[in-house]
Amino acid sequence: MDIRHAIHPEHAALLDTDELREHFLIEQLFSGDAPNLIYTFYDRLIIGGIKPSGPVECAVDSAVIGADYLLERREMGVINIGGPGSILVEGKKIAMADRDGLYIGKGNRTMVFASDDAANPARYYLLSAPAHNVYPTEKITFADAAPVEMGEMEKSNKRTIRKYIHPDGVKSCQLVMGMTTLEPGSVWNTMPPHSHQRRMEAYLYFNMKEEDFVFHFMGEADQTRHLVVREGQAVLSPSWSIHAGAGTGSYTFIWGMAGENQAFTDMDHIPMSEIR
Repeated sequence: MDIRHAIHPEHAALLDTDELREHFLIEQLFSGDAPNLIYTFYDRLIIGGIKPSGPVECAVDSAVIGADYLLERREMGVINIGGPGSILVEGKKIAMADRDGLYIGKGNRTMVFASDDAANPARYYLLSAPAHNVYPTEKITFADAAPVEMGEMEKSNKRTIRKYIHPDGVKSCQLVMGMTTLEPGSVWNTMPPHSHQRRMEAYLYFNMKEEDFVFHFMGEADQTRHLVVREGQAVLSPSWSIHAGAGTGSYTFIWGMAGENQAFTDMDHIPMSEIR
């Protein structure tokens, strides 16, 4: 398991391109059959990717989390961004189509991820955060995630936000998770920008052509930096950092948050005049 330590904003401002990528970009999430898991010290979120050709059990080294199994004191959110598959949770099989989501509650010991067709494998993106309560495992289909339209074409940021795990829908202890799709011709996400002083966030960018990428902007408002992010790669966004992006073509991203609260509107908005 890869481990990412927390970085102070003053330290981040001194990093070069390779160092920024080392600390904040997750390049290989969906390589090989084994789960690719990254443990972060940002609210102790675990980020993972699984692209199974056969059944794959998701487990973790107990020495890292200090527990006998992954969800002994944790919860998990999963969204499939690949071919159809299924997740076996404590022996119960749950079908997972493209863009279906699943919340898996604290205390579930066994989780087995599979694809229906090895030639068209599922790609499971997962986030896991510490949990203090037990909420039931619940599936969220793409159709279940009610769309909310934001932005405008004149600003090149017209987009549709779908919430999968949130206080008014599928309940969790602290994990909030959803998906944003940009309209054709729009390139900007989360612009005007904001930060979350009380929560960290992670972004997974996907649904991009091979030649396209996203410039993901991060850093404090007066010390912005960028990462070049390609298909199926994820970015860690600390609570002190803005998080916005502009793509060379169309793209979709999954956002997930963990921290002090679950209020979607709890954002520290930053005036455009302060961005440098």
